[in-house]
Amino acid sequence: MTQKNSGLLRLIAIFKLVKAITLVAVGIGALHLLHNNDATEAVNRLAATIGFNPGGRYVDGALARIVNLPSKDFKEVGIGSFIYAALFLTEGIGLWLMKPWAEWFTAIITASLIPLEIFEIHLHPTAVKVVVLALNVAIVLYLILRIRNQKKP
Repeated sequence: MTQKNSGLLRLIAIFKLVKAITLVAVGIGALHLLHNNDATEAVNRLAATIGFNPGGRYVDGALARIVNLPSKDFKEVGIGSFIYAALFLTEGIGLWLMKPWAEWFTAIITASLIPLEIFEIHLHPTAVKVVVLALNVAIVLYLILRIRNQKKP
């Protein structure tokens, strides 16, 4: 295995691990809001801690969405976030350790989520979602080519 190929796998692993960490944070936040009577105040405190303007456009947009959510939605978002985080952690750790199974696992899981990403972009298009989709398509193509090349004698 060349150093370049190892580096690309490690870069993919880092991407997956960052996604996992982000989803764990989302899951914790969602479960925290489930048990918090004042979601608006909690989001304002979080925004101020992160450095966002509590009265700014992004925070107000988040608040508008959060205020009307029933508490069961917070639970579902939290649980779903942890499930996806577990998948991304498995992919990231396996790729970091250069395990052959991780290449297959990552290619299959990432490819299976692409239709959901396309649907989400269709509903609510953002530049970040398009970039993540492009990265995931590139990752799948790279891993498929890598797996095929490893099978050649």
